[in-house]
Parts: sequence; C-alpha cells; structure tokens
Amino acid sequence: MFWKRKSEPIEATPRGYAIPEGQRVYAIGDIHGRDDLFAEMIDLIRADHAARGPADITLVLLGDLVDRGPDSASVVDRAMQLHKEFADTRLLIGNHEECFLAALTGDVRRVRYFMRIGGDATVRSYWNDDMDLDGASFQDVADRLPHLVPADHVHFLGMGEDVIEIGDYVFVHAGIRPGVPLDKQSLADLRWIRDDFLDALDEHGKMIVHGHSITAEPDEQANRIGIDTGAFRSGTLAAIGLEGRKRWYLFAREGAIRKAA
Repeated sequence: MFWKRKSEPIEATPRGYAIPEGQRVYAIGDIHGRDDLFAEMIDLIRADHAARGPADITLVLLGDLVDRGPDSASVVDRAMQLHKEFADTRLLIGNHEECFLAALTGDVRRVRYFMRIGGDATVRSYWNDDMDLDGASFQDVADRLPHLVPADHVHFLGMGEDVIEIGDYVFVHAGIRPGVPLDKQSLADLRWIRDDFLDALDEHGKMIVHGHSITAEPDEQANRIGIDTGAFRSGTLAAIGLEGRKRWYLFAREGAIRKAA
C-alpha cells in the first residue's frame, strides 16, 4: 500500500492499541547507511519529544542500519552513542546486520553474498587507502574486513534484539509468520519474511511495527505498520511516534537537509 506523500507528519488516534501510560516510543525505519538522514531524524525526535512534554522515552531502531547507502560505519557510530541521550535505546537485528556479521567470519562465500545485496557500500565505509577496494578480490575482502571493523561495532550489532514488545505494539525487523505465537517465531521470519506476512489479513493480537519492505509512505494496515521508506534511494527516512493511543510520523528528507545547510 502506498500513501500519498504528505509534507507534514501524520497523526492518528487508533483504536485498540496503546503504549503504557507515561511512555513515549519512537521507532526509526531502515537507515541503510544514510547517516545524514539519521542525524536529521534524531534532531526531529529531540524536538518532537520536547514539544510533547515529559514522558519516559524509548527509541527503537528497526534494523538494517548498514548497506546500500554511503555511510554505514558512521550510522553504527551514531547508533552506539544514542544511549548517552536516550538511555532506553534498543536495536533490532535486520537481515543486513545478519549478513554483515556473517561476512566478518572471513567466509568468502558469505562475503560474496553480503556484497551482492548492498554490502559493498558497507565494506567501502570501513575500508582504507592501503588497498584499492575496486581492485580487491572477494578473498581480499574476506581476509581484511574482520580487521577493519572495530570490535565495539561488532559487539553492538551482535547484541541487537529480534522482538521488542511495548504495550500493545510489537516491533520486529521484517515481520512475523501469521498464526505462529510470538515466542515461537523463527529468526529467519523475523528478519527476512515478506509476502506471507504482508499479504496476511489475520489479527496478530498486537500491532506489528516493521521495516524491511519498502513503500513510498508508511504502510498502515489493520494488523501492521511498515515504515521502511527506502531511505537509501528515496532520500526520505521515516519514524513512527507512539504515546497512549496516539501515533504520528516524522520524516527526515534529503531536500530539507540541503535547504537548511
């Protein structure tokens, strides 16, 4: 489902789904190496949170921090620092984090697959000038990459979660397998599922907030909300805000950043 693009955040008052009293949640969609949009989104969240008054804030990153966009290493750095301002910052492991961590084992087959799905941009963000990446073989990358990615980046990504439950909302990267209890979901589905989840009309018991599947605007259905707006190519990063029974959206847009600069 594609929504008509709007220039201002959308605010709705849904029925039946709520965040516990006194809490405010912001969930950010797939960043994919767009550190410029990520920085702008944090500014938007900071301002929005201040304008709405006191509440305990939780910041959820829906995964796929890395790949495709140009600044994956910077995105990971920024994400690691968020807890200094937002103590309850939580990260979901996306399929691209899964592939990145697998590539860091030095297995050349995993490196080849990782680079084929957009990991070449991540590798470039960690590379240095000692060797031209364009002339490097997959084996060269497999040998060198584990030594170029800081250990604290690896630890941070590896400590991410697969499911986050807050009130009547469940946050996952890709989705869930319809009809399967939340505690029985497979990692493959949580990180990779697409059509079987997107096409399902089933009530899931709670509202599922996810990324992974790109739409032009937030994809709000009766049983799920997708907020991956394809930041790496669209230039728009989306986030959802939740408090009580209210929800609203924030958008960091490439053109707005350039105009402000």
